[in-house]
Amino acid sequence: MAPQVLANYAGVSVDTVGRWTSRGEAKIDIWDASRSGQSRIYDKEFENRFIGFYCQTTPLPNIGRWSLRWAEAELTKNPDLIGGSPSRSSMQRILIRHDLQPHRVRYFLQITDPDFFPKMERLIELYTNPPKNLFCFDECPGLQILQRITPNYRPTDTEDVSMFWQEFEYIRNGTTDLFCFLNVNSGEISATCRPKHTTEIFIEEFIKHVESQPKNEDVHYIMDNLNTHCSYDFCKVVADQSGIDCPSESELDQCYKRREFLQRRNKRIVIHFTPFHGSWLNQAESCFRIIRDKCLKDSYISPDAIIEAIKAFVEKWNKDWAHPFKWEYDGKGLHKKVVQRFVSMLKNSSSEITLQYITKSSNLMLSMLKKYEGEVDSNLWRELFDIVIERHGKICEHIRECTQPKVKKKAAEAFENLLSKAKSMINAS
Repeated sequence: MAPQVLANYAGVSVDTVGRWTSRGEAKIDIWDASRSGQSRIYDKEFENRFIGFYCQTTPLPNIGRWSLRWAEAELTKNPDLIGGSPSRSSMQRILIRHDLQPHRVRYFLQITDPDFFPKMERLIELYTNPPKNLFCFDECPGLQILQRITPNYRPTDTEDVSMFWQEFEYIRNGTTDLFCFLNVNSGEISATCRPKHTTEIFIEEFIKHVESQPKNEDVHYIMDNLNTHCSYDFCKVVADQSGIDCPSESELDQCYKRREFLQRRNKRIVIHFTPFHGSWLNQAESCFRIIRDKCLKDSYISPDAIIEAIKAFVEKWNKDWAHPFKWEYDGKGLHKKVVQRFVSMLKNSSSEITLQYITKSSNLMLSMLKKYEGEVDSNLWRELFDIVIERHGKICEHIRECTQPKVKKKAAEAFENLLSKAKSMINAS
């Protein structure tokens, strides 16, 4: 084969192929020759002990994370902890070799909504086969209006500046709230800034948007579960704009009843709610990310200045850049991840998790076992059942210590139902 083909196949450079080909033709042993220098000090067993120390312990009582400097000082004083005292460079090489970054923190939203997956599937279906008038709505409250105390340096200002330089210190010039509608079919954005974030203002913006749509066509909205999105006043507005009578306030006296009414398909305006802790399924989040990158990083002297900047961006976007966002997420693998995280929490942090988390996650597991059992490997389900039975005593003790009667009752019922299900599944297998 040609050297380039060999290089592509082996994932190396053409020079490497040539060098080893020459050694082969010269009948030189292809194995590495002995190298000068010090032999390896730390074996794999030591690396495992160091990783356990660095990733699974804390420098202070139950808080903090190790840094290389702190770990080096601690292991120099107490080498018996892991059987050695490696240098900072050695510790760094071990972490890099195992692709570990325990100093970094990344946020995540734990899925606890028992109906998360049915709701997610409905939204994915909407994005895959969107109706004619489908809009994503969201609010971004409390946008800070920051004015830098000196102007930015730009690459053309001085010869030694090759990027934008921004002053660290700033003056606060108030805040503004951003209301945003995204047309899923075209990618066009409708954005408005308001000084406050109230139910009345939300309803005003919603009515304004609905009245801009064709009067004889259905309109669908995707939004999150904020209380203002399921208030009785909002229900009355949706009913009025749909040309139907709104049920009485006594009939819609709870949030879940109002959400059910808003989601009914037998009216002109249909609201589709994201799952709890599932705001990332709302495409309006993409609008905020783009606006933040294009507008909010600059300096503004007043609310009017930032409002004008956002208005100019929206006009430019709708004129030249608007396009439907290609939705590719299908939820595959999420079922397994949810169960894995719950198993990990019970196994490693059962004394730290809240009763609200126990309640919601137990109900979620029961819901998944009814409809999505096949999406998760049977071995993982068995691991969950085993850990639920094993941690039963500690969880029950944690529940008994709770001083909130309603929270205590819900957690006890949900966990006992999951425990009963776990035992029955194990006996059946």
